[in-house]
Formats: sequence, structure tokens, C-alpha cells
Amino acid sequence: MKIARITAHQVALPYVGGTYRWGKRGVVETALTTVVIVETDSGLVGSGESCPLGANYLPAYAEGVVSALSRLAPALIGADPRQLHAVERAMDHALQGHPYAKTAVDAACWDILGQSVGLPVHVLLGGKLADGAPMYRVVPQKPRAETIAELDQHRRAGYRQFQVKVGGDWRDDVERIVAAAEILNPGETLFADANCGWTVQDAVQAVRALRDLDVVIEQPCASYEECLHVRARCDLPMKLDECVTGLPIAERIVHDRAAEVVCLKISNLGGLTKARRVRDYLVEHGLSVVCEDTWGGEIVTATLAHFAASTPAELLTSTTDLHNYNTVAIAAPAPRTEGGRLYAGDAPGLGVAPDAAVLGEPLAVYS
Repeated sequence: MKIARITAHQVALPYVGGTYRWGKRGVVETALTTVVIVETDSGLVGSGESCPLGANYLPAYAEGVVSALSRLAPALIGADPRQLHAVERAMDHALQGHPYAKTAVDAACWDILGQSVGLPVHVLLGGKLADGAPMYRVVPQKPRAETIAELDQHRRAGYRQFQVKVGGDWRDDVERIVAAAEILNPGETLFADANCGWTVQDAVQAVRALRDLDVVIEQPCASYEECLHVRARCDLPMKLDECVTGLPIAERIVHDRAAEVVCLKISNLGGLTKARRVRDYLVEHGLSVVCEDTWGGEIVTATLAHFAASTPAELLTSTTDLHNYNTVAIAAPAPRTEGGRLYAGDAPGLGVAPDAAVLGEPLAVYS
């Protein structure tokens, strides 16, 4: 089996809440997602998706995914998509970095592998260890009253983990975090996610003000070293996210005991192939993980569902249903969500097919 054709499509995904605010200056109303379709000479077709969250969140540029494919695709035409490590090496040789662009191709190859052997991706990743992954729901930066109202809305929908976006003025942030923590029910978890937005000084002041609350501090500062500085002065559990870019950082987290929870964004790591490697290392060392991505539609969510399902349940903190953050659907069937949990399907591959009418004509074709 060989890759015969690769196409790229882009679709705008408006946020269901209108304006999504996070961190220091992060604002997005519409995210641009890229769907990559890999066709083989055997007739099997796989799809993957990459959706950076704006251009100032991570070193990722939505418009750059198609440009990156001009380097990646020629190195892959004629390759066997089932040879995942060979595909990974070919992409890394053709283009250094740009993990967000490679993740869609990688997912499409996993999709093809699953279809070729008649198995869902979660089986290929090691088997179903979590049947129904708990999901968290984000509450973007809003005034206190609106934060509480939205949190309660998500609770009624079945979510039991809530991520309140902070990273602005630390005093205002503390007020919103305290308000959210005060209405938590037994069994619920609150994450205060600064998305790298606090300075070291602000983060230290914030965690000292929050020391008596039941809250997890998430990625308070931009760099790993800054977060480690805050960690040394914090009695609360910590979750690291944006700084987790590969196995070397995972090794440092384990060595430094830098966090209780580690968030794995597949497009920040370069795809499922690399993310699984990092996940398995962290799990082997007893750390809990979150299986997620920056943004996306049904294809990203399906990929996350399989990734989460193959993670030991006792070390799986949560995942997310990113497709439910959008007003536009790009593929079907959407992964099943119920009672605040995300379920991986048992159809071969990722189990989701792009909607050709929504995708429209490709922006790029390689054959």
C-alpha cells in the first residue's frame, strides 16, 4: 500500500460562545482548521486535522499548515502510510519543527492503519483502558457572575471538571477562582488556567492567596523554568501544559517532580505517534495526563477519544470534546459524549469521515 494523493482543506470554526478569551491577550472568535486527506493506491482514505488557536498562543500558524505540506507531502508520496515510524521520520527529515502541521498527516495515517486491519485506533494504541474518558469544560475569561453562571450550565450538562481561564490581573483572577471554588460540589475539580499569562511575581502572589482552596494551578507562566519557580512556592497541585513539547520536557517533569498532571496536546507534540511515546513515559512514572489539543472539529475530537481510551483510567485526568465548541461540523459521525464523558467508537480507524460539502475544494493537492 502506498500514499497516492494528499489534499488539504481549510474551514472556519466559529466559537459557540462568540468570543473566547484566555491568558494575557488571547482572543479568538473563529479558528481556522485544516483537514488533511491521505489517499492510497489501495482505495483506503484517511483523514487528520490540525487547528492552531490563533497565531499568538503557541508557535503554530493555521495558514502555515498548507505551506508546510508543500515540504511534507513530496516526501510521503509513494510511502506506506501504515509504517508510522517511517512516516514520522520522513516528515521530521523533510521539515524540522512545525509539529502542528505534521499532526494531521500522522492522524490520517493512523486512520488508514486502523481501516487496513479492521480495528479502531484505540486498539492499535494499546487497547481500551478507559471506557468513557472524563471531560473538562472551559469557562473563558468573564466577569465573576458570568463565570459562575457558565460553570453551572456546564455542570447541568454533565461535566465535573471545570477550567477557569485566568492569566490577567492576578487579583481579579483570584476573585474569580475563589468564587468558582466556593460552588464546587463533591467530586468536582477546578483548574485555574493562566495559559502562560502570569509573570513569576504575579503567579507567586496568586498561589499564596489561593493556598487554602481546592484548585489545581495550570501553566501559570510561559516557560518551564518559571513554572518550576512557582511550583517551589506553591502548596497546590500543578498541571503543566503549553511547555510540554516532547519527551525531553517530560523527563524533566519526572525528575523535578514539577507537576501532578501533564497535559498532552497532540499538535504541540507532532501527532499521535509522538504523543503516545510521551504519554507512556509519564504513565510509567505514575503521573496523570490530559489527552487534548489546541482546538478542532470532529476529527480532532475522534483522535483524542482514541488517545484517551488507550490511557490507563486511573492516570487519565480528562480529555475534551473540542467539536462541541464550534457552530460548524466538519465530519460525521461525531464522537459520542454522554454524562460528561467522551467515548471512542469501535469502527475501524478513527471512525469519522469528513463532510465533503463543508470542506469544499482543496487548497492544495499533491500526487
